[in-house]
Amino acid sequence: MKRVLVTGGAGFLGSHLCERLLDQGHEVLCIDNFYTGARRNVAHLLTNPRFELMRHDVTFPLFVEVDEIYNLACPASPIHYQYDPVQTTKTSVHGAINMLGLAKRRRAKIFQASTSEVYGDPTVHPQPEEYWGNVNPIGYRSCYDEGKRCAETLFFDYRRQHNLRIKVARIFNTYGPRMHPNDGRVVSNFVVQALKGESITLYGEGNQTRSFCYVDDLVEGFLRFMATGDEVTGPINLGNPGEFTIRELAEIVIDLTGSKSKIEFRPLPQDDPMQRQPIIDKAKEHLGWEPKVPLREGLKKTIAYFDDLIRSDADLAQPNGV
Repeated sequence: MKRVLVTGGAGFLGSHLCERLLDQGHEVLCIDNFYTGARRNVAHLLTNPRFELMRHDVTFPLFVEVDEIYNLACPASPIHYQYDPVQTTKTSVHGAINMLGLAKRRRAKIFQASTSEVYGDPTVHPQPEEYWGNVNPIGYRSCYDEGKRCAETLFFDYRRQHNLRIKVARIFNTYGPRMHPNDGRVVSNFVVQALKGESITLYGEGNQTRSFCYVDDLVEGFLRFMATGDEVTGPINLGNPGEFTIRELAEIVIDLTGSKSKIEFRPLPQDDPMQRQPIIDKAKEHLGWEPKVPLREGLKKTIAYFDDLIRSDADLAQPNGV
């Protein structure tokens, strides 16, 4: 049994990770400042004696006794990370420094939830880990993209300078139950709009491509990565290599929900990447991992979650309540 710290543990990915770590018999310290995380995501874990929930912001140092750290803290959707871009950069950079400092003091193994956004609007498709990216350093998305790139720099410098045991995963689009209904991400947006019978909003012509990984598959990748030897540091792409256009996704959601929603086109946001697809050869080689859940199957579970959430939340059920 290990004592494991999960930052951002009450968020979408963090809550699923906490659940799996508890299932493995570990003690879990979940910290979150609840900027985008929600207590309801971990409410069912509070009675577990091996689970502890602490309100804390990773931009401030934390002094606890832990064996492993999963650093997931950071708003990950454009609506949330662009609301306070300075704080977003602080969360990625100061948060990484504080968690790496904790790992150094405790000689703990530490996992960084990086992102496919480090590739920017890629000129190489699909994206291997060796690709350095095409990122606008002064755009609206830069607070997140460059913050995560800087965090990767810090992780590898701590590795080289202090021989820290690091794992850096680049996460591609992930979906599933406990996504924030107001995060503006394409899956949650489409599902909520379809369930409420509202127009489904596509940006541009809907020809942008994304690769959608179900949350259970992703968390399995996290755990396998953390269990590898110290020589496997990453970065490693974790995502589903199946590629869909945004328009295809909208049509699948309309079909699965039986919605009468129409598709509405809007201008494409600045620096929105046109293509996103991971090469996962390294994940297959080093982790023995690849996604198992087909898109339609994962979407059915996601739709069921949002359907229950809308029925129980009067504000969310209102038109344009997304």
